[in-house]
Amino acid sequence: MVYEFAKYPDETLVVFSDIRKKSGEEYLIFSFERPTDDGFDTVVFELPSYKIIEKDGNYTKEEIKEFKENAQRATHLFFKYVREGWLNNNPKSKKKSKR
Repeated sequence: MVYEFAKYPDETLVVFSDIRKKSGEEYLIFSFERPTDDGFDTVVFELPSYKIIEKDGNYTKEEIKEFKENAQRATHLFFKYVREGWLNNNPKSKKKSKR
């Protein structure tokens, strides 16, 4: 499941996933997507490593730097909200399809 976090004025949609496990380590996905005439500009981070696992389109280096900084500031909250079930109990939270 992924959850909407924010929508920027340029129509960039920011979402994050449920907690996942790989090799016993917890992680989640933090994704930025902006519609374009040809599809989407996309940057997907794996948290808490902040590794870019997908990049497509025309986001600038400055935009990607800002996205990473936003992820670094909020990672602990994403994990907290998912662990505590806050998103499932909050009527303002918008669940999206699986990524």
